Amino acid sequence: MKTIHFMLLGAVAFLFVACSRPKGDEGGIRFDFGSESNVRGYVQVTEGMAFDAERGFGFESGYQPEAISLPGQSGSLLSDGVGGEESFFFSVAVPEGNHRVRLILAAGEKDSEVTVKAELRRLMVESLRIEAGTTKEVTFVVNTRQPNIAAIDEIEAGRVKLKEPREVTQEAWAWDDLLTLEFSGKRPIVCSLEVEPVDVPTVFLIGDSTVCDQSREPYTSWGQMITAFFKAEVAIANHAESGETYRDSLGRRRLDKILSVMKPGDYLFMQFGHNDQKQIKQGTGGPFTTYKEEMKAHVLGAQSRGGVPVILSSMERLAFDDQGRALVSLGEYAAACKQVAEELGVAFIDLNEPSRLLYEALESRGEGKAEQAFAPGDRTHHNNFGAYQIAKIVAQGIADSDLGLKAYLVDGFSYDPANPDSLDQFAVPSSPIATNLRPLGD
Repeated sequence: MKTIHFMLLGAVAFLFVACSRPKGDEGGIRFDFGSESNVRGYVQVTEGMAFDAERGFGFESGYQPEAISLPGQSGSLLSDGVGGEESFFFSVAVPEGNHRVRLILAAGEKDSEVTVKAELRRLMVESLRIEAGTTKEVTFVVNTRQPNIAAIDEIEAGRVKLKEPREVTQEAWAWDDLLTLEFSGKRPIVCSLEVEPVDVPTVFLIGDSTVCDQSREPYTSWGQMITAFFKAEVAIANHAESGETYRDSLGRRRLDKILSVMKPGDYLFMQFGHNDQKQIKQGTGGPFTTYKEEMKAHVLGAQSRGGVPVILSSMERLAFDDQGRALVSLGEYAAACKQVAEELGVAFIDLNEPSRLLYEALESRGEGKAEQAFAPGDRTHHNNFGAYQIAKIVAQGIADSDLGLKAYLVDGFSYDPANPDSLDQFAVPSSPIATNLRPLGD
């Protein structure tokens, strides 16, 4: 299990600016992985270098890769690296914000296939194939966050009201002052890593368990997979949390946190509904009353900061009628989302109908096939495969919109939920940390 770390911001800032910063960089740090001679301008990371709070970087406890020599020029970044057959995690202290990550990955005597995830299992590099004896360089952008809220305009200073124990112990590393990378797949080998602050558009996500960064297998959300469909020119900042509603987003100050760091031109993608339904039974709200009002508060908040709000309707739970048609349980909430988008003139992406098309298409391949998109015994929360398909629906919604954000999608992206990917060809490996605890919410 990943160790939880808390560090002083002063120490973090010193590390990020002072540790072997290459000439010309405005902050950032470079690492040379391996036990051979270190390349000038890079901080050496050897195989036994466990994370140390004072040093500010290292491998997470329980995940210690091996040093591996590689054919190449002696003393170069490509002469060696660290890796092996098992997954491993590497963390480095960084300030809150967006960071450009550059990696040189290698294959030893055998071909390699590497997947890289960041923070809480956000997919950054998907099953990258590297031929034996060769290397590949990859670049992506990672957002990190902390719970402190800075006072700005009408927003008061404070902190996000994190959930205990879920966000304080189980998932505290989503709110720490580290950037954590997970390396998995077939024989992943890392030769070098560069991390530097970067100013790029940020896509903030707010929502429930079907959106948030789930920390452990087999549960995954589309917010953890959508990162794979963007170029390294935009950051995804996932502030969603399990079991929550629009009302919770306001009350726990998650929206305030986003607005306190939002820049003009950033985006706010919002998707609630599953848990908001409970307010009907409780007599505390409904889809066309409080749900719409609280949604509008999010839209107006983003616009007040120069942001671009995007409303998403909730994907459906898994259920079929006798004719094999996916049942509708969130139809009124989807209709309310569309109404608010039309009333306020903002972008709307429908996940409700496309998700039903997805489930029907999967089920048409054989009875019970749609269940393969969900965590075992669950009909609300997806697994890696299902979350990947929902993320593609979101990405296609962006591609079909008038949003400038579509320019940042990977080239040639296209997806039809009525013709989803085959599970047999899905290649994203599971993360090594698992749980039997179901996420909050339904």
